[in-house]
Amino acid sequence: MTTTGEPATSRSGRQRVPQRPGDLVFSYSAKTAGVLILVILAAVAAFLIVQAWPAIQTDSTELAERVSWLGQGRTLLSYVGPLVFGTVLAALLALIIATPVAIGVALFISHYAPRRLAQVFGYVIDLLAAIPSVVYGLWGALWLMPKLYPVFNWLAENLGFIPIFEGPAASPPRTILTAGIVLAVMILPIITAVSREVFFQTPTLHEEAALALGATRWEMIRMAVLPFARSGVISAAMLGLGRALGETMAVAMVLSPGLTYSFLLLQPGQQQNIAANIALKFPESSGLGVNVLIFTGLVLFLITLVVNMLARWIVSRRAEFSGAN
Repeated sequence: MTTTGEPATSRSGRQRVPQRPGDLVFSYSAKTAGVLILVILAAVAAFLIVQAWPAIQTDSTELAERVSWLGQGRTLLSYVGPLVFGTVLAALLALIIATPVAIGVALFISHYAPRRLAQVFGYVIDLLAAIPSVVYGLWGALWLMPKLYPVFNWLAENLGFIPIFEGPAASPPRTILTAGIVLAVMILPIITAVSREVFFQTPTLHEEAALALGATRWEMIRMAVLPFARSGVISAAMLGLGRALGETMAVAMVLSPGLTYSFLLLQPGQQQNIAANIALKFPESSGLGVNVLIFTGLVLFLITLVVNMLARWIVSRRAEFSGAN
């Protein structure tokens, strides 16, 4: 028998610490929230599968007859294929453009800028992340595209021997490269904000030890900051990639409708992404056409899921590698 106030002892000899009501409430709330996320994710997947099933099981000939904008002779897979290609290509272009710039800005804010200037830059980055996508779309369509035409024309004339820059450049440049640049500007604040916070978490002792050994500031960043923040930067990049994959309005405003496979970055209307295509086609769709669009949404859902799973695998492998060293 135990006296009042003393922890009870289990049969294994371990002391059982009595849990307070607040601890129990928090524990069950956290477990419920975790389970709820999985339930919602499964419910979304089930909804997409059920709603897309009529389009999946319908014969391609009947599908083309009942959905006017699908096009004659085009199957469901041949329709969604170019959309997947355009979605992935635009998102990868945005990631390639935005990630180095975001890392540089985050390093400037965390290790180079004076404190007051760093605070101002931090506020500006946070404000940029809160701007709606339609604003970025208007900016890209009305201001950026005319400015990009001389650059694209120069690329076509001087680097046209490279297949992706084969000309002539479109005027106005409603191209997949323009969409990638707009998406890069959109995801830049997200990657920068997350990377900045990760860089701030670098242990001060690691930085001071590198500087004490005679390293310059850049050598200290290369040897102490970047290895410590690698997994966080990868997570930030994958977060930005997720937004780029699902972006709708900005891409719809920049790209004209087009559904072909092409790596030509300076040609007009060669690609379209899934989200923008759903937004453009949904008002004129009904019946089986809606099921076709939901099927493309299911494909986008799977792409996003695979990208996030791949990001988690990369981060876990990096963590294991760092721990082994």
